Amino acid sequence: MNFNKVYQDLISGETKLALVGLGYVGMPIAVEFAKHVKVIGFDINERRINEYKNGIDSTNEVGDAIKTTAVEFTADPTKLKEAKFIIVAVPTPVNKDNTPDLRPVEGASRTVGQNLTPGSIVVFESTVYPGVTEDICVPIIEKESGLKCGVDWKIGYSPERINPGDRVHTLTNICKIVSGMDEESCREIKKVYDIVIKAGTFPVSTIKTAEAVKVVENSQRDINIAFMNEIAMICDRMHIDTDEVLAGMNTKWNALGFRPGLVGGHCIGVDPYYLTNAAEKLGYHSQIILNGRKVNDSMGAFVADAAIKEMIEAGMAPKKATVVILGITFKENCPDTRNSKIVDIVSRLKEYEIEPVVADAWADAAVAKHEYGVDLVPMEQLPKADCVIVAVGHKEFRSMSMMQLKKFFKDDLPDKEKVLIDVKSLYRMDELKASGMRFWRL
Repeated sequence: MNFNKVYQDLISGETKLALVGLGYVGMPIAVEFAKHVKVIGFDINERRINEYKNGIDSTNEVGDAIKTTAVEFTADPTKLKEAKFIIVAVPTPVNKDNTPDLRPVEGASRTVGQNLTPGSIVVFESTVYPGVTEDICVPIIEKESGLKCGVDWKIGYSPERINPGDRVHTLTNICKIVSGMDEESCREIKKVYDIVIKAGTFPVSTIKTAEAVKVVENSQRDINIAFMNEIAMICDRMHIDTDEVLAGMNTKWNALGFRPGLVGGHCIGVDPYYLTNAAEKLGYHSQIILNGRKVNDSMGAFVADAAIKEMIEAGMAPKKATVVILGITFKENCPDTRNSKIVDIVSRLKEYEIEPVVADAWADAAVAKHEYGVDLVPMEQLPKADCVIVAVGHKEFRSMSMMQLKKFFKDDLPDKEKVLIDVKSLYRMDELKASGMRFWRL
């Protein structure tokens, strides 16, 4: 079987490239490749497919490009038979006990296997621990297709590095790790990705190495943020402003620039568990990574507790207070609510019998209700508050003046009793002090 023709046949239009999974990762890949080759975009979510066909991008990752893209959107898996280069970009979440949930990637493997044709190359982008692609995905595809890996088709892995909501570090200008089961497949996979990756591709020797790159890079970031979160908790006890400490520290040339915060999303808050779970199976118990996860997973409760303390010191009874939370997405200027840690703030407040009111124009209200049981309220319908928690750094919140923020509070409430919790340190210290409000920031 000649696999060296896949790239050339894509360029000439004799075959197609297919994307399996059209979320925050798959959609930008499909749209970018469609500028150069024929692309099939497959997703099991028919509602999502219909939205894409109608020019609606609910991920907000490609914007108006969705209206003119040449991607052939479909919920029909048999269309995958028309492709010789298949990219799988489905979610890889964790279970409630933080063990890897491989059901989406296993389901995608079955779908690919049932529609695989000889001479194809399959590349997984879903974040997994080292060994999943070859030890779990390959046997499923072989079983469903009746085709032998390495003989009838080949496998590769290229971890996604898309940063939802980021308009600077986009698909084309982020270096792409690529790997294949052998030199031939790696070369061909590299050539295909080089069609769209302007920043270049970085081949590694094995699929397991590529899988490790992804979980290690996100685990490193998670640990660094955990350290900053510990610093924030220490500074809070010392009555020192964390933001000022970090501003001073970052004047040194080798400061890393990390900041404290709520670590949610589908990558940093999840990937370390994939790495530690794989290590556990090999008899190694993580000493640093899991402790970093423990710190970061505790931050929602820490913020809620700070709000309770500030309300008490302001002279109010928290149970009777109206608490408004601005933001529920896991990061700013992005509709992605996956693994949102704002929900931990909500849960902690409920332990105090407080029912906070949450607003976020970026988020999908139906998703927030389905995933977290949170009823989002339109900004213009928010009740007047005793305490406002600005939890996400959306541009709309970041640009607010102190006068605009005060409008969220009860009209008859003295400034000194208005409690503002600035989770992302969005507002300047001098402005906060001049406002007369009682404030706290992480």
